[in-house]
Amino acid sequence: MIQRIQSIYLLIVGILAGLGIYLPLWVNDKLIVVKGFDNIYILSLFASVIALSLLTIFLFNNRKLQFVLVRFNILINIILLGVFGYYTQTLSGETLVSEKEIGLAIPFVSIVFLYLANKAIKKDEELVKSVDRLR
Repeated sequence: MIQRIQSIYLLIVGILAGLGIYLPLWVNDKLIVVKGFDNIYILSLFASVIALSLLTIFLFNNRKLQFVLVRFNILINIILLGVFGYYTQTLSGETLVSEKEIGLAIPFVSIVFLYLANKAIKKDEELVKSVDRLR
């Protein structure tokens, strides 16, 4: 059942993470725009979010595993936020050049959509359990 709402949420997260690789994240002290593919750590975290989101979409038969993988994806996004925080606070000349770009908001939005996907997966699991009780 790929047409479920959690699949839409997970697809949105995958698309956002794909955009995060190419959108500007911040401007460094030499006025060079830093993007996701400029740093191997950020690139690997975005790639893992994409892969995990797409994998989770196709695990619609195993809702418990899907629930766990979405929580793991939330953890990866929190780690990505930590990496962003580390890099933006340790930039040389941070007080002189403080331009954060739109790409830094992607993990926040992804976490919201992953939370909504988890909520929908839990709702589906409860619906299946209630139907099993009636048999």
